Amino acid sequence: MSDNDDIPFNRNFPLKAGVVEEVRPGVRRVLCNNPSPFTFTGTVSYIVGQGNVAIIDPGPDDEAHAAALLDAVRGETVSHIFVTHTHRDHSPNTARIKQATGAPVYAEGPHRASRPRFESEKHNPESGADRDFAPDIRIAHGDVVEGDGWRLEAVATPGHTANHLAFAWPERKFNFVGDHVMGWSTSIVAPPDGSMIDYMESLDRLAGREEDLYFSGHGPEIPDGQRFVRFLIRHRKAREASILHRLAKGEADIPTMVRAIYIGIDPRLTTAAGYSVLAHLEDLVARGVVTTDGDPVIGGTYRMA
Repeated sequence: MSDNDDIPFNRNFPLKAGVVEEVRPGVRRVLCNNPSPFTFTGTVSYIVGQGNVAIIDPGPDDEAHAAALLDAVRGETVSHIFVTHTHRDHSPNTARIKQATGAPVYAEGPHRASRPRFESEKHNPESGADRDFAPDIRIAHGDVVEGDGWRLEAVATPGHTANHLAFAWPERKFNFVGDHVMGWSTSIVAPPDGSMIDYMESLDRLAGREEDLYFSGHGPEIPDGQRFVRFLIRHRKAREASILHRLAKGEADIPTMVRAIYIGIDPRLTTAAGYSVLAHLEDLVARGVVTTDGDPVIGGTYRMA
């Protein structure tokens, strides 16, 4: 089974870096020039409102992108800065925007793992976490922040990271979903930063909400968001079934499972795919379906319980 034959991905995103585009009345977006296999064409920052505005996800440590964002709001007042999560392609530029505007920063909190690290796990400094980030104002699920002509509600969406928030604009049926849902690709869920158990619960939470136009951290907006979320839930369940199908043939390590499941994958994504498989295995071990010796870790061998 190929990785994406069951999700209606849209990779048509002609937005050029540094250009401000009004995608809907009251929502502008600016693309950062940080393309990669993980970020697609780059990180998308959003400007909400008109006159007195909020900026969502200032992006990576990138002076040109900060300048483009500030240029886009010239003559306006930035009253709020929101951050969906603390990966290095989303939060480090916050300091520059705050310094230039004086706006307070709203987020769930500093970076943290979804669970304690196991003894046998080596710390991976390249995990992409922004460990320097701290919000001025910590917000939690259900908290509402109002600005001039807009109102955003924090929606807890842990899974991609433990501190991931989406920001819903219920009156407009918009949701700024960060990296939890993306229109161009599935999200990476890499333990211990990420958790598949949390990720699936967060998908269910979004599916149960009213918002149906999603603005994502990478790639184009997603119309009919709840339907897309249902595709993602089905996709993850199919991925789990593929893992169980492989383990039914006998015990296996993660590289063996990746080769069996991700046919024709971009070699640069093999490591990430391994962590996604680990995230599923962690969930399956917790549910008693699969077993391993010791903790469920990237180097482990797995078998049906």
